[in-house]
Amino acid sequence: MFNLAKRAAGRVKEERGAGQQGVNAEFLEALRDLEREKGVSLAVLIEAIEAALLSAYKRNFGSLQNARVTIDQNTGEFKVFTQRQVMEEVEDPRLEISVPEAQAIDPRYQPGDTVEVEVTPRNFGRIAAQTAKQVVVQRIREAERNLIFEEFANKEGDIVTGIIQRIESRNVFVELGKTEAVLAPSEQIPGEDYRPGHRVRGYILEVRKTNKGPQILLSRTHPGLLKRLLEMEVPELHEGIVELKNVVREPGARSKIAVYSRDYGVDPVGACVGPKGTRVQNIVQELGGEKIDVIKWDPDPSKFVASALSPAKVVAVEIWEEEKVTRVIVPDYQLSLAIGREGQNARLAAKLTGWKIDIKSESQMEELYPDEYGQLFLDGGEGRDNFGEDAGAGEGV
Repeated sequence: MFNLAKRAAGRVKEERGAGQQGVNAEFLEALRDLEREKGVSLAVLIEAIEAALLSAYKRNFGSLQNARVTIDQNTGEFKVFTQRQVMEEVEDPRLEISVPEAQAIDPRYQPGDTVEVEVTPRNFGRIAAQTAKQVVVQRIREAERNLIFEEFANKEGDIVTGIIQRIESRNVFVELGKTEAVLAPSEQIPGEDYRPGHRVRGYILEVRKTNKGPQILLSRTHPGLLKRLLEMEVPELHEGIVELKNVVREPGARSKIAVYSRDYGVDPVGACVGPKGTRVQNIVQELGGEKIDVIKWDPDPSKFVASALSPAKVVAVEIWEEEKVTRVIVPDYQLSLAIGREGQNARLAAKLTGWKIDIKSESQMEELYPDEYGQLFLDGGEGRDNFGEDAGAGEGV
């Protein structure tokens, strides 16, 4: 686009001959090329040049008169006209004209009419040429920025790949073709190494329109990045056979995803993990070793919660629907695994399911409720599900 702008600007020249001043026909043809190739309206460019010429006329010739500038779209000739109102009594000659003076120009003028008189300065051509160049280049820049903004605004929520150009104040600037994006420190995966010249994938978090052009914000921590990576690796997700119910992350450490199959013949967990774990392993590598637990979604909250605590095994789950609270009982040797390092596994499971989870070991339950706990397993009970060795259905990589 800027080559076109230079070509257009390079064709501007002052024309003199038979009293004509303007921009040449080649310049107008270059503007028409811009209209055809880049969608920059000729009418909009001409209007902008006229407005700029009017400002230049008032600035260089000290005119406070009402004036307007016109450009002939066929020849490129421009003219400056002053506008004065016909008055019985003239108070400001710069803005008003008497009835006799007006009728000397055209007998049909009456009080209240507006008279236009051409006042194009003889030496205005050079100023006009410079002004036209500036306007065209400015409008081309604006058009380029708008096209880039529209392109990437439509890609919000998608993944892009770029090359790291530089790092300033921990902000990583990534080249994306004709523009660049910013990966802010808060959107970077902890511990990742970003170096100029390296390729990086990012999730388009937001595209903002600024005076300096579009600002594209990337993220490596957003759950949407994991979602898009899964859709790229798992055909069943892209085709809609398997549905991704929820994604939660603690970037760089661990993620959990809940999946559901619309086809009873397709295992949603197996589809996401892939043969020998290849599909999910590709994503783990992309995310710098972030572990991913693939959980089978279940409409039964007790089963879903039990699965969400994978890789821990669950003995029983009690639920309180109104409070959206669950109590999960696990074997003593599974307690630390169920909770996870610094509570990470339990925290992610709660976010994934939307339920508050209270985890207790079997010995803790026996100590807290010696009578009720024994009866719980002998008789069964409302709001409680027992799980065997298959509880916690899901796979982690």
